[in-house]
Amino acid sequence: MEFLEIPLYDNDLLKMMFRFGINITFLTIIVRYLYYPATKRKDYLFTYYLISIIVFFLCFTLKKYELDMGMALGLFAIFGIIRYRTDTIAIKEMTYLFVVIGISVINSLANKKLSYAEIVLGNFLVVGAIAIIERWWNLKHEVSKEIVYEKIANIRPENEAELKADLESRTGIEINRIRIGDIDFLKDTAVLTIYYFAKK
Repeated sequence: MEFLEIPLYDNDLLKMMFRFGINITFLTIIVRYLYYPATKRKDYLFTYYLISIIVFFLCFTLKKYELDMGMALGLFAIFGIIRYRTDTIAIKEMTYLFVVIGISVINSLANKKLSYAEIVLGNFLVVGAIAIIERWWNLKHEVSKEIVYEKIANIRPENEAELKADLESRTGIEINRIRIGDIDFLKDTAVLTIYYFAKK
């Protein structure tokens, strides 16, 4: 049956919903249970879900059409022009964005040459890699902070222990290393960069 030359039902509907179920399941594992607990970034949570869902349906829809080379290049050009006019995205968030787009494309464009077992296994491998790196390796992230320091006598090499102890007592941070930057002898101050491991 058709309405305005568009069929009301297609046999690919069940296939689309099953693949969407696979996609949304692994997307939830990656974004909600691996990414969000580590970063607490709700704005990116919203972005990753919406981009992944849109990319999935876009790829599934385009797969049903036989596009010639000109149309394919035209679509590529359009998507190349459209981008977010916002601040630069951090490398970790950009990586997660690439992951959610990648699994959406894989789940939507898989054809008869790729079984459902291979699709699910591929998703599991991606989730497993993220879980190992994000959770179980427990890698420490070193961050830095610049401080204007006034006890200029402590920046001498022989007073390194006193300098570290003074900075730790003031900041309450366990410092790994200290780098001395600009020194102003007129104001008796120095710009120090302290490095420490960020706490979750």
